Order: sequence, then C-alpha cells, then structure tokens
Amino acid sequence: MIKCKNAAVAVLAMGMMAVAVALVGCQKQEGPAEKAGKEVDQTVNEAGEQIEKAGEKIQNAAEDAQK
Repeated sequence: MIKCKNAAVAVLAMGMMAVAVALVGCQKQEGPAEKAGKEVDQTVNEAGEQIEKAGEKIQNAAEDAQK
C-alpha cells in the first residue's frame, strides 16, 4: 500500500512538472515592435493624465473667476 502511494505521488509530481514546463515554453516573446507599442501606449496614457489635470485646473480657475 505504501509503495502504491509513493508511486502516485511521484506520478502526480511529474505531471505537475510537465505542465509547468509546457506553460513556460508557451510564453510569447516580445519583439521590438511590441515593445515600442507598449512604450507608445504608456506615453499616450501619461499625456492623457496630464491633459486631464490641466483641464481640471482650467475648470477650477473658471469656477473661481465666476465667484
């Protein structure tokens, strides 16, 4: 009975290792265009945040001017 349990644990461990190796092997590598695209996305997001902040400042200034 003990030998059977050890064999089952060994088979389970080997199966988990095979799945882990398969997942690591399937990860997509980024090329230069993909990296550049991510940098462009980040820059656009940062610019959008700055524009939003500027809009809020303009709106606050306009509300203060109306008081």
